[in-house]
Amino acid sequence: MHDIPPLAVIARIHSDFPTKFGIPRQSGLVESLRATIVFEPEYRNPDSLRGLEEFSHIWLIWQFSEAVRPGWSPTVRPPRLGGNTRVGVFATRSPFRPNEIGLSCVRLLGIEHTAEYGDVLHVAGADLMDGTPIFDIKPYLPFVDSHPEATGGFADRTKEYALEVRDPDGLLDGLDAEQREALRGVLAHDPRPSYQDDPERVYGMAFAAYEVRFTVADGVLTVRELSCQDG
Repeated sequence: MHDIPPLAVIARIHSDFPTKFGIPRQSGLVESLRATIVFEPEYRNPDSLRGLEEFSHIWLIWQFSEAVRPGWSPTVRPPRLGGNTRVGVFATRSPFRPNEIGLSCVRLLGIEHTAEYGDVLHVAGADLMDGTPIFDIKPYLPFVDSHPEATGGFADRTKEYALEVRDPDGLLDGLDAEQREALRGVLAHDPRPSYQDDPERVYGMAFAAYEVRFTVADGVLTVRELSCQDG
């Protein structure tokens, strides 16, 4: 048997999530999120992207780089089941897997040529932390990748879950419209760990250049503070 070479990192993504906390649990949940894919120097060959502009969506194959750990567990606790019910790891998209590989479908907004990084990809709906290594990019093919009749297991029972987002002091008004919409979408999908449900607790998450603090009670998320991390 031949030795299997290690996977090469071909690119890294630049997103508004400097930490894991708050990242949507699936790609496409918050379509207004924007991110940029920058290729590693040895993969900045424009020929490798020839024809990609004809596709509306692409698959990203990437590494859960913040979830690398020795060993693995055959069962995990999905957040949308309250964090208390265990199911098989292969019945989930948990980052804690035998191989820490992620798969995301994102919308391709465009390809831009830059003087510093060569051709970069602008995408929407990504669920990746800033700096996440990408192993491969493939076009999404609707005639084989889309299965409208497919069943979604336990995820079908929780897919409509969302919080009402309130901003009584208009703290989000200072953001540009696109960023405000993206942040509201992230908050609506409940960034809290599934096992935490304390209405008195003030949670904080980093988003782009900001730190947002909020509380959650009775299905309503209330924005309490928004500050610029640069001061």
